[in-house]
Amino acid sequence: MKIAVIGQSLFGQEVYCHLRKEGHEVVGVFTVPDKDGKADPLGLQAEKDGVPVFKFARWRAKGQVLPDVVAKYQALGAELNVLPFCSQFIPMEIINAPRHGSIIYHPSLLPRHRGASAINWTLIHGDKKGGFSIFWADDGLDTGDLLLQKECEVLPDDTVSTLYNRFLFPEGIKGMVQAVRLIAEGKAPRLPQPEEGATYEGIQKKETAKINWDQPAEAIHNWIRGNDKVPGAWTEACEQKLTFFNSTLSTSGLVPEGDTLPIPGAHRPGVVTKAGLILFGNDDRMLLVKNIQLEDGKMIPASNFFKGEGSSALELTEVELAIAEAVRSAWQRILPNVLEVEDSTDFFKSGAASVDVVRLVEEVKELCDGLELENEDVYMASTFGDFIQLLVRKLRGDDEEGEYSIDYVEMAVNKRTLHMPHQLFIGGAFIDAEGAKTFETINPTDGSVICQVSLPQVTDVDKAVAAAKDAFENGLWGKISARDRGRLLYRAPPSPSTKPDPTAT
Repeated sequence: MKIAVIGQSLFGQEVYCHLRKEGHEVVGVFTVPDKDGKADPLGLQAEKDGVPVFKFARWRAKGQVLPDVVAKYQALGAELNVLPFCSQFIPMEIINAPRHGSIIYHPSLLPRHRGASAINWTLIHGDKKGGFSIFWADDGLDTGDLLLQKECEVLPDDTVSTLYNRFLFPEGIKGMVQAVRLIAEGKAPRLPQPEEGATYEGIQKKETAKINWDQPAEAIHNWIRGNDKVPGAWTEACEQKLTFFNSTLSTSGLVPEGDTLPIPGAHRPGVVTKAGLILFGNDDRMLLVKNIQLEDGKMIPASNFFKGEGSSALELTEVELAIAEAVRSAWQRILPNVLEVEDSTDFFKSGAASVDVVRLVEEVKELCDGLELENEDVYMASTFGDFIQLLVRKLRGDDEEGEYSIDYVEMAVNKRTLHMPHQLFIGGAFIDAEGAKTFETINPTDGSVICQVSLPQVTDVDKAVAAAKDAFENGLWGKISARDRGRLLYRAPPSPSTKPDPTAT
């Protein structure tokens, strides 16, 4: 079948590639104009394949379709228009031109969340089910007959990114290919959309993303995660605009103890803890925010909100300076419109998008032999100077928090002095059990008491389980690839206890 693909992004590129693999002839690709000198991935791929690419800035003038646009389209002889994540409004003269019409991908279960920002609104409204629809285009706003729908569970801490990457992207590509296959076989349904349950939502913008504190914690959490990473849910506090990211309702075992953060309009002040910023709904339930963007654009861990700028700038060695220049070259490749990458160059203000973050992280990990680096690190250190400082600290292994505070029991055994911690180790800290309860640990050789050891209570177990769950779901080790984990294990020095004693006989 001869197909015209009208869309953009990596999603559009993947749909295009899969349709070609299925044996269809893509006669033309219509995508958005280059932005900051960078072509859209869909257009780039089509150009490599020798497929005609059109980048119309507009399709109409004064409400009328442009004749040259229609002429260029009609010359292709398309039998079907496929629109994967198309952000432009396409004239009906183009939509109705092919004998099979046009099909569109939409990231919601229509008729719910018609309009833009559908994924955001799925989360903002607290939907328990999400998914996508592929429908036949008509002259309404996402009102055409349904061809295919697939749904998924929306997890309590899903964000726009996790929902998209887990389901809407991979399954959506398969769905588009399946829809085209059904059309080619003459089996594609046309099911009228019901009006019952239909909703229309607008594009989320920064000015409309302010948090309403007069609602339950779950609703506040849904608002924050529904606006993460763009445009960002914000509030006014400490005489500036603070934007919150990475919200979770998984607060079991967390104690709201720390520095208070007064927030105008909030039911209770926020609390800056080691785990992040604890916020409260009007139902007194808690939610946790892990990252805060300050008014100047700098992103920081929420746990560091009341801390200073931290340690002074590192002086780089010759080897580190060479690495910095190699990383500078990577920035330069990713940001072609920046004449010279300086320490003050901001990655995102220079035109970088989320796909560029992935590319930068992969390039830097390759340069630094599998250094554990996350996409989040780029958001936390968005200027080149800050990014190099973060990178060097990681390379030196001193990017972690300060040393543990450990209360030891000291004993002399076999002419050696042993230091034994006797507290509970939960969430990266040694703490006493609830109520300072202890029990005696006995030396089995003579029955003497070695020391008093913290006796965990039910609440301590809850804290430990919550900390373990958070480490499993959000910790660094689980996020890095198996390849990088292997590299780190091979780099780890052997334990001193495993080294042979050269004096042994």
